[in-house]
Amino acid sequence: MQLTSYTDYALRTLIYLALREEGGTVTQVSESFKISRNHLVKVAHHLGQLGYIQTTRGKSGGMKLAMDPAEINIGEVVRKVEPNFTLVECFREDGGECVITPACALKGALARAEMAFMGVLREYTLADVVANGDELAQLLDLPASGVR
Repeated sequence: MQLTSYTDYALRTLIYLALREEGGTVTQVSESFKISRNHLVKVAHHLGQLGYIQTTRGKSGGMKLAMDPAEINIGEVVRKVEPNFTLVECFREDGGECVITPACALKGALARAEMAFMGVLREYTLADVVANGDELAQLLDLPASGVR
């Protein structure tokens, strides 16, 4: 299974904001992770719509977490931002075009694998993945004074 860069960027944005109590800007996040600012704007907007972050527009604008990191479940975030969890064609709503779908045992095995994958992600919160905040902040070149 592979997550899209969109989901990856959403998780990185949440990690960054969890490390910085005062929040940050899209530009700061994109520069820290060396990722596309334009792509990140869309991700931040979506995270705001989902209620994970608060965004403020304008010159002194930015982003902050909208809730405590311990309340943000990683599995839930992935499920909400990942655009397509269709591992294989037969997982599509229309069943796809594979001729063996009605008798295929692989579909069940893959469904179990997806459930296990998501089950593990649901075991973690944002607080869990930033428990080593000082180390993460150092790697992101963030000043230690603002780290949660």
